Amino acid sequence: MVDAPIPQKPEGAEKLEKQGISELVKALHDHTDPQVRQYAAYLLGQAKSPRAIQPLIEALADFDKSVREQAMLALSAIGKAAIEPLAEAMKEPKWETRYRAAEALGKIADEKAVRPLIQGLRDNRDHVRYMAAKGLHEIGDSDAVDPLIMLLKDENVYVRLMVVHALAALGGKKVNAALTAALESEQEEKVKAAINAALQ
Repeated sequence: MVDAPIPQKPEGAEKLEKQGISELVKALHDHTDPQVRQYAAYLLGQAKSPRAIQPLIEALADFDKSVREQAMLALSAIGKAAIEPLAEAMKEPKWETRYRAAEALGKIADEKAVRPLIQGLRDNRDHVRYMAAKGLHEIGDSDAVDPLIMLLKDENVYVRLMVVHALAALGGKKVNAALTAALESEQEEKVKAAINAALQ
C-alpha cells in the first residue's frame, strides 16, 4: 500500500473535501473539469472505502491521463481490498485500463497480485507487459521466474530491459542460465549491458 501524493487542488477543493463517498463518486464520474475529477479520485483513495474501489477502477479509463494516474494511486492507497477488482480490470478491453491496473498491483506489492501480473506478461500491448514486469520486479516473487524468462525475447526493448531487472532481483542458477543464453542473441546494447551487470 502506498500513500498518494496530494495533487494540485482545483477551485472548490474545500467543498469537495467535505463531501461523502457518494458525492465524490459523482464528481469523479460526471464533472467536466479533469482537475476536479483528479482531486475526487485522490480523496476517494484517502477515504479507503470499499465503495470507492469500483468507481476508481472505472476511472482508470478516463480520457484524461492525470485522472487515470490519480485513480491508480488511489487504488494503490486502498491496498489489498483493491487487488481482486484490479485483477479483473487486467481483462478490460482498453489497454490504458490494463496498464494502470498493473501499475496499481505492483505498487500494492502483495503476493496476491502476482498471478494477475503474470497474466499481464502475456498481454498483446507492450505497455502492459512492461508494467506487469515492473510490478513483478517490485514484488519479487519466485513464481514469476519462468514467465519472465519467456519474455527475454520480447519484441519491445523496454519490456526486455525491465524483465532483465526483474530477473536480476530474483537471482538463482536458473535465472543466470537464462540471462547467459539471452546475452548471445540480444542485439540492443542497453539490454546487453543490463544482462552483464546482472551476471556479475
